[in-house]
Amino acid sequence: MKLLRYGPSGQEKPGVLDAAGGIRDLSGIVDDLSSATLAAGALDKLKGTDIESLPTVSGNPRIGACVGAPGKVVCIGLNYSDHAAETGAEPPKEPIVFMKATSAVQGPNDTVRMPRNSKKSDWEVELGVIIGKHAKYVSEADALSHVAGYCVANDVSEREFQAERGGQWTKGKSCDTFGPIGPWLVTADEVADPQDLDMFLDVNGKRFQTGNTKTMIFSVAHIIHYCSQMFSLMPGDVIMTGTPPGVGLGVKPNPVFLKDGDEMYLGIAGLGEQRQKVVAD
Repeated sequence: MKLLRYGPSGQEKPGVLDAAGGIRDLSGIVDDLSSATLAAGALDKLKGTDIESLPTVSGNPRIGACVGAPGKVVCIGLNYSDHAAETGAEPPKEPIVFMKATSAVQGPNDTVRMPRNSKKSDWEVELGVIIGKHAKYVSEADALSHVAGYCVANDVSEREFQAERGGQWTKGKSCDTFGPIGPWLVTADEVADPQDLDMFLDVNGKRFQTGNTKTMIFSVAHIIHYCSQMFSLMPGDVIMTGTPPGVGLGVKPNPVFLKDGDEMYLGIAGLGEQRQKVVAD
């Protein structure tokens, strides 16, 4: 199923995509698609649902983040060897793990607002993984059984905040609006292999990123296994698994960064697309 949340920010309702690409309302079955409802078995409640019998949603509503109120957003840095190379970094021997503030999470087509004094805001198309059940000390072989589904994510990053102002990466990754996810939570049963998904990102109609998840250094299964040895992954948690080459920071000889009025367009095969206007605060 391609699950989604639609409606005004803070008032989203759960929905599902029907065979014709229309939205059907799920609020008669589950209250929301959130960390709380996933923990309470929302996906089990939806099994066997006759989607075509559900009420249709008219018009063209705003699409919200595909999971509401995630407990945490875990990010994996430099997880594609060619991306590590373009930034001048050595490929990591273990996953680089950092957090993105949950207040950065927003809908896939909502406006991205660059913070005041931003000089180096950048883009990163990433495969998002949404945890479906508690994962602690899980084996790599069993890791994918803990996945509720997958989504498109844009790990928007302010590079000066991230790398030039001391401390850790979190402050360059966590600006408000810097975590668009969705449009859909595509349930795990519909993704045959998370390690073979084409992905792309354009800025103002120019292709910057082209990649495939097969070139990840650490697979989705390994990332879940690895993180679960250190902390619990809970239903509704989001993992952003790293980006392929083509970020603005890596453009040679002169890096390219986002500016007021730019438009990002990105997607992953089978998981949908996002489009964001960039506005300076």
